Amino acid sequence: MVFDWGSIKWLVTPDIINGASSTLGEVVINPNKGHDRHDHPDSDEILYVVDGEGRQTVGDSDEFAIKAGDAVWIPRGTLHSTYNTGWRPLRLVATYTPGGAEAALRGLPDFVELAPGEFPTWAQDS
Repeated sequence: MVFDWGSIKWLVTPDIINGASSTLGEVVINPNKGHDRHDHPDSDEILYVVDGEGRQTVGDSDEFAIKAGDAVWIPRGTLHSTYNTGWRPLRLVATYTPGGAEAALRGLPDFVELAPGEFPTWAQDS
């Protein structure tokens, strides 16, 4: 999945692994990019920051800094957003419990799904 802000590669979803009850994937948010606040009405989400730094919102709480090694729990139905504040890609591992919330991403206006083996290409902003 490719978006204006970055990409997601799902590794485990109920759609691709028979019997899977959760979702696991790698999220890459490009420098100086982020995604709009949204929620997952039926799934909790956990983010684990693998590399980079950014800002996170969860619910009505103040925005806070995230960096490699941090984990963020987002209860189902809670508005949240992530923004990359660093010079390199912000890499996250994301999980949904129960799985399936990733299907809603296909309805976003900037969504593009690449075929297996294809890789996203990025152009520098002018």
